[in-house]
Amino acid sequence: MLTKDIYTPQQLLSLFEERVAISNFNAFPPGLYKPVNHIMSMKGKCIRPLLLLMSCDMFGGNIEEALNPAFAVEVFHNFTLVHDDIMDNANLRRGVPTVHKLYGINSGILAGDVMLSYAYKFLAMVSPEHIAGLFQIFNTTSIQIFEGQQMDIDFEERENVSEIEYLHMIEYKTSVLLGCCLQMGAVLAGASEENQQLIYEFGKKLGLSFQIKDDYLDSFGEEEKVGKRIGGDILMNKKTYLFVSAWNRGNAAQKKQLLGLLKERDEKTKITLVKELFENTGARQQTIRTTEGLYLSAIESLKSISLDSELKEPLLEFAEKINNREF
Repeated sequence: MLTKDIYTPQQLLSLFEERVAISNFNAFPPGLYKPVNHIMSMKGKCIRPLLLLMSCDMFGGNIEEALNPAFAVEVFHNFTLVHDDIMDNANLRRGVPTVHKLYGINSGILAGDVMLSYAYKFLAMVSPEHIAGLFQIFNTTSIQIFEGQQMDIDFEERENVSEIEYLHMIEYKTSVLLGCCLQMGAVLAGASEENQQLIYEFGKKLGLSFQIKDDYLDSFGEEEKVGKRIGGDILMNKKTYLFVSAWNRGNAAQKKQLLGLLKERDEKTKITLVKELFENTGARQQTIRTTEGLYLSAIESLKSISLDSELKEPLLEFAEKINNREF
C-alpha cells in the first residue's frame, strides 16, 4: 500500500527546470562561459536528471536535495557532448551550431573542462553523509564513459568488431550513466545496497536497449515518425549493432559486398543494398531480439526491487514508452 504521494515525471521536470533557471554561467571571463551557456541553452530531453529524481522519489527521498546532483549529471552529460562534437568534427547539435564551430576548438575544450569541474561542484551540494557514496558512483561511471569513448574511436580503425565488444562499448559510452543516475537517486533516499544495484541494472539494461533501438530505427524506422532521413548511419559508415551483427553473421561474399558498399557514392543505392544485407544476414532480426531481451531484463530488475508496485509504476511506464517508441 502506498505510504506517500509521488511526483509525476512532469512535476519533477518542472522542479528541475526551476533549478536550472537559477544557475546560469555568467562568470568571468566571458570567453570561457559563453560556450558553456551555448550548450546548456540547447533544449534536451533531460532524461538523466529526470531518472535521478524519479529514483529518489520512488525510494522516498528528499527531492529538494536531489536537484543539485540532478543538475550535476546534466552538466556532465553536456560536457561529454561538447568534447564528442570536437572529436567527431560535428557541425550541428540539436539543430544549432556546435560549441567548437562557434567559438573554436580551444574554447570548446576549455568549456568542457570547466563544465566537468562544475559537475563536481554541484554534486557536492548535498548532505555530508551522501557525498562519499555519490562521488564513488559518479567517478566510476565517468571513467567508464571515457573508456567507452576510446573503444568507439578504436572500433573505427578495426574491420572486425564482435557483438560482445560492441555491447561493451555502448554500455560504457551510453548506458552506465543512466544506471548511475538511478543509483544516485537511490543513495540520496537511503535505499538498501540490494535495491541500489537493482535500480542500477534497470537503468544500464534500459540504456543498452534504447541505444540499439536507435540504431534499428535509423535504418528501419519510418521517416515521418523518426523525423530524419532513414539510413543516415549507413551513409556515415557507422559501426552500429546492425552493421556489426551483419558482418559477424555474413558469409564471405556478403562481407565482401558490405566492405564494397562502404565506398558506394550513390546514396540511394548504398542505403538500399546495405539494408538488404541487414535482412539477408539475419542482422535485422537479431537486433530486434537483442533489444527486446535487454528491455525485458531491465523490467525484471525493476520489478525485483523491494517496494510496493505502485511506487515503481512511473519508471515502468517510462521504460515502456522508450521501448515502444517509433522515433
